[in-house]
Order: sequence, then structure tokens, then C-alpha cells
Amino acid sequence: MNCTSDLSEHPGTPRENVRVTYRERVTPGWLTFLAAAMIVPAVIVVFLPINPIVGIILAIVSFAGLCLFLYNGSPIIEVDAKTLRVGSARVPLRDLGELEAFTDRAAAREQAGPKLDARAWTCLRGWAPQSARVEITDEHDPIPYWLFSTRDPEAVVAAIRSAKARLNS
Repeated sequence: MNCTSDLSEHPGTPRENVRVTYRERVTPGWLTFLAAAMIVPAVIVVFLPINPIVGIILAIVSFAGLCLFLYNGSPIIEVDAKTLRVGSARVPLRDLGELEAFTDRAAAREQAGPKLDARAWTCLRGWAPQSARVEITDEHDPIPYWLFSTRDPEAVVAAIRSAKARLNS
């Protein structure tokens, strides 16, 4: 299994034509963007003695760039008819086994800490305290499971189960 292949499950099909049954962008919360706003006074203070107008312009541009970086750096979780995609990694649904949703912050933290297998593929974000775990059953893949942050782990697991059921029927 190649977890990073683009459209191996949909050869010759443009990505836009694949029906997505679940989609989530794991963006930072508003407090993260509020904290990022602290760049504005910092830039203004640095440029105030040189040129206040340039300082204000650079502060606004810096804040906008930081917000854009935080948003675009947020992974997207997608489930379609044949594939699970988390960030840039993809895995065919046929290669997925047991699914677990960790809705409790302590349970998710334990999975990402003491219980984490070093061979596991992870996509964790500090601003999303819940996670989902998806077993990889492909015998040629050394990765035992994926562990990834999500705001709604039960919905992700339900979407994968539903898509797998349709795939197997």
C-alpha cells in the first residue's frame, strides 16, 4: 500500500469528481488566531522608530500571513467511496481494519503518548484534543495504524464504517 499515492483508488478520475462523504479541516481555534494577533504590536514596536506607517503595514501583512499559514497548514480529513485521506496521506478503505474514536482528552493523550507505537503514522494537532485511530491491515505496509487529530472522532469513524459497508456490498 502506498499511503501517499494521489488517486490510486480512482485512476483517471479528477479529484473534483470523487464524491466525498465526510470532510473536515482541523483548523486552530479562535484563541490561536487571537494569540497570533500579538505579532501586530510586536512588529509596530520594532518599526515605530524607523517609520510608523511601514510598521503598521508590515504588522497587518505579517498577521494576515500568519493566519494564512495556520489555516493552510491545517490538515483536511476526507472520506470518499474508496479512500481515507488525512493531510497529504491516503489509504484505500479496503486496507482499514479496526476503528476507534477517542473523544476524551485523556484517552487521546494516552494514545498519542505512552500507548503510541513508534511505527504508527500520526497527524496530531495540539488545538484538536480528540483523535481517531484507524488500523492498517495491509500486510505489506509496516505502519500498524494511523492516529490523527479530529474535532469529531465519532463522525469520522462513522463515515469510514459507512463507506466501507457500501464498498463491501
